[in-house]
Amino acid sequence: MIKKILISACLLLSLVSFAQEGTASPYSFYGIGDVRFRGTLENRSMGEIVIEQDSIHMNLQNPASFANLKLTTFTLGGTYATTKLKTDAESSNARRSTLDYLAIGLPLGKFGVGFGLIPYSSVGYKISSVSEDPAQNNRRFNGSGGLNKAFFGVGYKIVPNFSIGADVNYNFGKIETNNFEYITDISIGTRELNKVDLSGVNFNLGMMYQTKINKKISFFSSLNYSLESTLKAENTRNIATALYNSNFDLAIVDVLDDVKTEKNLKIPSKYSAQAGFGEARKWLVGIGYTFQEAGSLNNNYNSLDNVSYEKHSKYSIGGYYIPNYNSFSNYAKRITYRGGFRFENTGLVIHSEPIEDMALTLGVGLPLTGTFSNVNIGLEFGKRGTTAAKLVEENYANVSVSFSLNDRWFEKRKFN
Repeated sequence: MIKKILISACLLLSLVSFAQEGTASPYSFYGIGDVRFRGTLENRSMGEIVIEQDSIHMNLQNPASFANLKLTTFTLGGTYATTKLKTDAESSNARRSTLDYLAIGLPLGKFGVGFGLIPYSSVGYKISSVSEDPAQNNRRFNGSGGLNKAFFGVGYKIVPNFSIGADVNYNFGKIETNNFEYITDISIGTRELNKVDLSGVNFNLGMMYQTKINKKISFFSSLNYSLESTLKAENTRNIATALYNSNFDLAIVDVLDDVKTEKNLKIPSKYSAQAGFGEARKWLVGIGYTFQEAGSLNNNYNSLDNVSYEKHSKYSIGGYYIPNYNSFSNYAKRITYRGGFRFENTGLVIHSEPIEDMALTLGVGLPLTGTFSNVNIGLEFGKRGTTAAKLVEENYANVSVSFSLNDRWFEKRKFN
């Protein structure tokens, strides 16, 4: 069954090609867009805690986890996001549906491999800047696109409770921005169109360790390090004169020649450390800290004097609880209940205001009877940004669904 689902999912992705508008945040104008969590819904529902050496669920953050898989695992997740954006003067609502990840893990004895596709960042905004002076220029901005990752990782179990791993990521994507400048009551303006093709490679290293404290309780830990990498940005800028109507539909009337440039963007190194305690298949509680240096992500279309980048940091806490994982008479006792909280300094500073993001996460894992597979449902309620310094505050509520399906591959049959 999993093979048929895998083929169908790959065909779906070949059609979608991650060409989705995965965010409605005006903060996605900056850098390479709104950077998304690299992980499954199971981990996201626990405040992004990823410390357990799980044998039937994939851990996309730490490649060392692949060595712990006992079954071939296929995972696919998506999110329906609603966001209320507000300033001191007004507010609006936005909705988005996104495909979050597709990945496959294969157990190979002491080794394990994982590969898949993940949207790394998303750009999606529509901003209007209208001057109170009718003689001054007004502006309308919109952008779309983002950066994706195709990854391949290998994990190796050195001893039963200690594993290491590494993965390589090919980063690719396109960002398109449109800036239209006009004067009120004059039906002609100037359009600036920027297209950026992004590509590059980066590497991720990880290790996981666990040990028994007593007969029931274990200690879990995870360390992860992403090396600094370079993104090649091939930029194309086009300036044109355009007519517009009341709906701001543009009719291009005069186009200048394209201007092409190249620039290298720097994605800084990132460190992540997590630890916690728990009883296998019963409960788990963990905390985590992530640190990332300031990046060099300014390009010719998003460089502004009032914007800077600082060090990024994130604090997480979360866990799960299973009343009785092998109960035959009560399905509710086999459900995994998850929860967590995270606080993040995104590293983006606008008008001297650091942009922060915090969220409460909840979720359940619903086992499919007779299998190790499950369906996961997650909720996330959070706030990003501020209304200070004429900025935008985002209050969001996300509903996510994922599938974690397991099967046995490469198993020699005893009977034909």
